[in-house]
Amino acid sequence: MAVKIRLKRMGAKKNPFYRIVVADSRSPRDGRFIEEIGYYDPLTEPKTVKIDDEKAAKWLKNGAKPTDTVDRLFRENEIYTKLNENSVEE
Repeated sequence: MAVKIRLKRMGAKKNPFYRIVVADSRSPRDGRFIEEIGYYDPLTEPKTVKIDDEKAAKWLKNGAKPTDTVDRLFRENEIYTKLNENSVEE
């Protein structure tokens, strides 16, 4: 089973709000998911991003591939640097 970390669109028309979820790559965008690891609101100023670092690190270590947008959010919020720091400490 190929697992992706991707955005699930929520909110009203012209008022998007996204949840960052771990899902099977074959499931639809807003369909079934395995676990929710955060959220992203692009309409607030500044943009609101909340990601559970531990859950994200666990899924990345288990081989989940982030989509391009989630990859950008992870880099902006330094998830990868936190992941590398934790692996060095172990």
